[in-house]
Amino acid sequence: MDYKHIRTKKIYEEVADSLIDMIKAGNLGPGDKLESVEQLAKNFDVGRSAIREALSGLRTMGLVEMRQGEGTYVKEFDPSKFTLPVTSAFLMKLEDVKELYQVRKILEVGTAGLAAWNHQEEDLLEIEKSLIEMKDTKGNEELAEKADLDFHLAIAKSTHNQMLIYLMGSVSEIMAETIRETRRLLLYSEGRSDKLFTEHQLIYEAIKAGQSDQAEKYMYDHLAVVESRLFKHLEQQ
Repeated sequence: MDYKHIRTKKIYEEVADSLIDMIKAGNLGPGDKLESVEQLAKNFDVGRSAIREALSGLRTMGLVEMRQGEGTYVKEFDPSKFTLPVTSAFLMKLEDVKELYQVRKILEVGTAGLAAWNHQEEDLLEIEKSLIEMKDTKGNEELAEKADLDFHLAIAKSTHNQMLIYLMGSVSEIMAETIRETRRLLLYSEGRSDKLFTEHQLIYEAIKAGQSDQAEKYMYDHLAVVESRLFKHLEQQ
């Protein structure tokens, strides 16, 4: 029997959740200035570092802005973005997210190439199943997010390299969170659903055709495009 590991929330995630609840309840509105880091730390009875990390996460989400020498203010926001959960993917430091994408490119580009060589027919069926689910979600983005992750993990399994499968599995939880948040962010801001699907389809077709070099190229291009657009958004916050 498989048991799901329980992830305890970090203090700064609890702080971020509380601040978002205050915004949702109308206790904080667009243009309102938050209390100082020191005062918030006293109010929440936590360290100042936890407050800074929570505020950094909310800034990344586009909910607050930090004005040099003035303080932190609630921004004008799209209510639909409150469907985004506060997860470690969004509250990670920018450098951590960059490192994750470096790891993904190192692992997944080679994985796609090896899958083109080593896949069996049943492996293709699993990859294709995820691709079909990604396309036929009828606007249900939660299903699309799951299908996206399943697609990448199915490619890893099709390599039949147990060490590689283990390595992909070890980062699958944080991959799931970043896939979830980046898909929602990019779809909200750019409507890239069709482009995302096409990028995945090209990877699948290259693997199916046994074209290792093309599979690696399409995987790299896909990750590089998502990474570039995500960081462009985050660095503007």
